[in-house]
Amino acid sequence: MKDAIQGLEPQLLWEHFYQISQIPRCSKHEEKVRQYIIEAAERNGLEYKLDTVQSVAVKKAATPGMEDKPIVVLQSHLDMVCEKNKDTVHDFSKDPIRLVRDGDWISADGTTLGADNGIGVAAALAVMESKNLQHGPLEFLFTIDEETGLTGATELGEDMLEGRILLNMDSEEDGAVYIGCAGGKDTELFLKMESEPVPGGYKVVRVRVGGLQGGHSGLQISEGLGNAVKLLGRFLWKHADAFSLRLMHIDGGSKHNAIPRECDAIVALPADQVEALIAAAQEYDAIYKEELKLSDAGVFVRVDQDGFDQGGPMFSSNLQSRCLNMLYAIPHGVQAMSQAVPGLVETSTNMAVIKTNEEHVSFLTSQRSSVNSALTDLADMVAAVGNLAGAEVHQGNGYPAWQPNPDSPTLKVAEKIHEELFGKKPEVKAIHAGLECGIIGDKFPGMDMISFGPTILGAHSPDERVQISTVEKFWRFLLAILKNIGN
Repeated sequence: MKDAIQGLEPQLLWEHFYQISQIPRCSKHEEKVRQYIIEAAERNGLEYKLDTVQSVAVKKAATPGMEDKPIVVLQSHLDMVCEKNKDTVHDFSKDPIRLVRDGDWISADGTTLGADNGIGVAAALAVMESKNLQHGPLEFLFTIDEETGLTGATELGEDMLEGRILLNMDSEEDGAVYIGCAGGKDTELFLKMESEPVPGGYKVVRVRVGGLQGGHSGLQISEGLGNAVKLLGRFLWKHADAFSLRLMHIDGGSKHNAIPRECDAIVALPADQVEALIAAAQEYDAIYKEELKLSDAGVFVRVDQDGFDQGGPMFSSNLQSRCLNMLYAIPHGVQAMSQAVPGLVETSTNMAVIKTNEEHVSFLTSQRSSVNSALTDLADMVAAVGNLAGAEVHQGNGYPAWQPNPDSPTLKVAEKIHEELFGKKPEVKAIHAGLECGIIGDKFPGMDMISFGPTILGAHSPDERVQISTVEKFWRFLLAILKNIGN
């Protein structure tokens, strides 16, 4: 697996990327990768500190003669989204990521790669360890739990940073510099479990929707990707009464910021209706393939008949009605496009996760918007759907949008350097995703920020891959900014 990075440049960046790929680092479990950062700082005689949530800040002195330059913060997050294909055997708590090289791309074997944000972490480590770079005083900020709660940024200690120029290395498009991002908020809905016995003469089967790509619920929400939870909900809502179908369990999605790829429902129905249900699944398999032929042609709907407990309880008819109506009615996808930035999604929502346990059926949804009032409105709309179904509604405080500053001095430097290095100015963009910049900027007034990175596709899914050639460009761009900023 280390063969995947043999001969790649910059060598030190790729070596660090390989090493952190061997370290378990799912969100909220960053202990070992944090220790790797600390050991790198100690090995190089660099001062470091931790805050109450265990984010790490490291200081590196300026190159001789550049001490008067402003302090620059290089910021990345330590955690990764841990997703795998159902047929992949992988334990994220202990197994290393298996790197695969295919032409100009590095991916993983059946799991997420962790290039988001492992490439940013590796770049920071390479700058920390390099002895021949030219730069002013540097601070390196490694935050925790970005993917599931932005906890590291939200709880960042006020004494962690002195610098007021921040380079966030968590963007995923070569040739682009980001100067703004959406704010976000999660809305959870809970239906209290009500159950009753399965009647005699009923057969228990599984209805499954799968074969979807999934993807990032912000960056890819406008691509027309299928949502397995919504597609299965639609099928069940349409056929529940026709087949006297009764829900026993429904489970799909795993992360608030990932579009669900798979969703399963365990259902009971009269044994003489099973063949008709299979036929209906085949009909909707064709319907979904036609609807999603340009974005998610691998979608399937199927009914599995064997290996299921025939005696478990089923939802009460009242709970089933409220559950299926709520699932069908909850909005998903793009709600508004930006009027200020052509092509930018302004407001969206993701029906992210549905789970069943002995106490309740839970629905996790995630809203995003670059307009704070629109974010609140959409979250309240989802809450209203829950209220209609008699659900218990929980909403987090969310995180603020990062308002673009096209007059940013750091942006001007980046534009000039990009044109000198690559013959053209970068695209200046805002992103429909939650970068930590909005929170950090809110916490440290006057922080001048940009975000950039190499090309990463399929983030938050097992299709995640990073383009090798753009990593080298990203590195050259980063070093040139550090050399020239403050001149």
